[in-house]
Amino acid sequence: MATTQQLQLLAPLSGLLMPLEQVPDPVFSSRVIGDGLCIDPTSQTLRAPLAGVVSNVQDSGHAVSITDDNGVQVLMHIGLDTVNLAGKGFSRLVQEGQRVEAGQPLIELDADYIAVHARSLLTLMLVVSGEPFTWLTADSALVDSGQPLLQLSLGKPAPSAEPEEEGEALFSKPVLLPNPNGLHARPAAVFAQAAKGFKASICLHKQQASANAKSLVAIMALQTAQGDALQVSAAGADAEAAIKALAELLASGCGEAVTAVSAAEPVAPVAAPSGKLLRGVCASTGSAFGQVVQVAEQKLEVVEFAGDQAAQREQLKQALAQATEALQVLRDKAASTAQGEIFKAHQELLEDPSLLEQAHALIADGKSAAFAWNSATEATAELFKGLGNPLLAERALDLMDVGQRVLKLLLGVQDSAWTLPEQAILIAEQLTPSQTAGLDTSKVLGFATVGGGATSHVAILARALGLPAVCGLPVQVLALASGTPVLLDADQGELHLEPQPAVIEQLQARRQQQQQRQRQELEQAAQAAVTRDGHHFEVTANVASLAEAEQAMGLGGEGVGLLRSEFLYQDRGVAPSHEEQAATYSAIARALGPERNLVVRTLDVGGDKPLAYVPMEPEANPFLGMRGIRLCLERPQLLREQFRAILASAGLARLHIMLPMVTQLAELRQARQMLEDEALALGLKELPKLGIMIEVPSAALLADLFAPEVDFFSIGTNDLTQYTLAMDRDHPRLASQADSFHPAVLRLIATTVKAAHAHGKWVGVCGALASETLAVPLLLGLGVDELSVSVPLIPAIKARVREVELSPCQALAGRILGLESAEQVRDALHQHQQSTLAPSLVLEN
Repeated sequence: MATTQQLQLLAPLSGLLMPLEQVPDPVFSSRVIGDGLCIDPTSQTLRAPLAGVVSNVQDSGHAVSITDDNGVQVLMHIGLDTVNLAGKGFSRLVQEGQRVEAGQPLIELDADYIAVHARSLLTLMLVVSGEPFTWLTADSALVDSGQPLLQLSLGKPAPSAEPEEEGEALFSKPVLLPNPNGLHARPAAVFAQAAKGFKASICLHKQQASANAKSLVAIMALQTAQGDALQVSAAGADAEAAIKALAELLASGCGEAVTAVSAAEPVAPVAAPSGKLLRGVCASTGSAFGQVVQVAEQKLEVVEFAGDQAAQREQLKQALAQATEALQVLRDKAASTAQGEIFKAHQELLEDPSLLEQAHALIADGKSAAFAWNSATEATAELFKGLGNPLLAERALDLMDVGQRVLKLLLGVQDSAWTLPEQAILIAEQLTPSQTAGLDTSKVLGFATVGGGATSHVAILARALGLPAVCGLPVQVLALASGTPVLLDADQGELHLEPQPAVIEQLQARRQQQQQRQRQELEQAAQAAVTRDGHHFEVTANVASLAEAEQAMGLGGEGVGLLRSEFLYQDRGVAPSHEEQAATYSAIARALGPERNLVVRTLDVGGDKPLAYVPMEPEANPFLGMRGIRLCLERPQLLREQFRAILASAGLARLHIMLPMVTQLAELRQARQMLEDEALALGLKELPKLGIMIEVPSAALLADLFAPEVDFFSIGTNDLTQYTLAMDRDHPRLASQADSFHPAVLRLIATTVKAAHAHGKWVGVCGALASETLAVPLLLGLGVDELSVSVPLIPAIKARVREVELSPCQALAGRILGLESAEQVRDALHQHQQSTLAPSLVLEN
């Protein structure tokens, strides 16, 4: 019986450890290449993490692989997109085939040069041979070069895999490689991953050299360059399909935006580089069947130097003005306030003083306007991405979108129109807000991306356009050939490859049922939300503007259960004045009238939602930092000014004030005292109702102590879920597990309701769970009094309330609290839904 050996990997550099999830490159962060770690370096000598043979060192010097005597392969990749430096900033100290000892210097790097000229200095150490390992230190600590970091377990049985097939090898026609830097780590990983989806034995050939096409290190060792003639060979039952798919992949650039060197041999499209189903996260609900269309941003050539500085400054000024006008057109065409706010934020980025200062400084150094502007926007976007904050990473995409818009105007480049067939499902590494807003919905049925998040501006626009969308897909999706038939089931966050006809028919029938049901819901939107046995429940709206409040009333909303007041504060350089705030709150209150509730949440920013004019220290864990009421109590003047503005609307509607992120009674009491002081100063005889959001487990568990001191609770299920399950709700690999239907979350809701009702207080749910029709009977059964939902979903939620009886819902909720997983809860609710809906209207959520 073989014993398990242990092998330690040493830190190749000194610096700050980072989890792979925080690396702003989907190929690395999704572990397509391999698992391992990332270091933000403070030293400038890359050293061997283990003893072995240098199996590959790239000519550019930015990457090196070592293979030890047990076959362990470790890849070190210095920086992101450093292959573009063509060797500048790197000094290779070893040669391919050379034996090295652990700790031996491999590459010297000029950190200052690389930091200025490359996307990032973040350095990866990845176990590409797949051995399991354990950490010997925290995954976000400061480490020294040579310090033991990982312990690999050797000698364990490898996971069972299908043996590669043998037989006569077939060869593709030569393909001229279009990638400007050859098959470096990112495109090589995409190619190897696609090759692993076939049983055949596959090789990649460059002249007389060959490499195992399923080995990243072997592909990189070919040292390919743009224009190289490559061939794919394969032996086995699916050899022909493998050759066609992989030759097409090579010709298309393996996921990189490229211009073909020359026309490649035509090949038939082949679906599924690996498996029949790719999973991501729902960005916009719905489903569609269509054909893959791979899209990518065009590559722009920028001249670095220019002579006349005054002319360059004038060019930049004109381009910024033209971009502002174009964005105003998009704002004017926006179908909703949320859409318009996105492009308003883009306009404000064009006026950002920091960006303009950086660009003008570079122009003063003799750079062209295009080079200066591009450098300023890229540097700032990389800063956002490098902070490890999902929200700021999404804002980086907005900045790059604005940057490209101005850059094209400076270069006189027209946006190249995508050639779209009918029934297109767009596939991209990332789409920008501008690209999304301009989609031809008569041809585009939906889209799927590797990057992006469910809270991104692209997701908001997709929902506004009614396009199903999935984000956070594995990078293998970029290897799908255009023309491949796929089924996009955004409700489940899935992309089905080669779907069966029966599945397609089921989807089409489901869409017809959904459309029929939506028409019926709109017709009955004004009817009250009363169960079959006569119990009325309030269905109110989550809004962030006067326009949304008015829209909500038109769709049958019975009030506003959540006014997100931060819409007044974000995407601007200075705080809103008292007059602006007071006028906005009063206008919304008038739109509701004195008989409807208006629940205003005080400022919920900080940490993951920073304000430009509120200085804050960077936080390692922004979701656990200065957020919500914590930030406002630390800056009491900010909260007092907001209280004064909100109180200006007293009497115009049934005013309620709600405090976010409350975790302890002292926070509630301190905020209440401020509110009382401001009401007294304004001469008000009666305070508005004051409540708290239940967003953290501590507030739910102490609900019996909070209840006597509040007028109501409102449950924010999004945050309550992520804090209860310790899962970032925006994490692309965990978002599907951060499910509000988890029994632990439901038990906290039940605890809150029980405590509130014992003291005669009402409970609402304003989180995303309230907007799910599937959850309605469960929430009613748990005793929730109010559902505050996304504006467009008001008719659907009211309709669902009218289809159930309260007593069976209570029995259902009692059973569900005894279940052990979100999946079991969903199954139980689906069964209940099928028993209460007419067969023709049953929707598969």
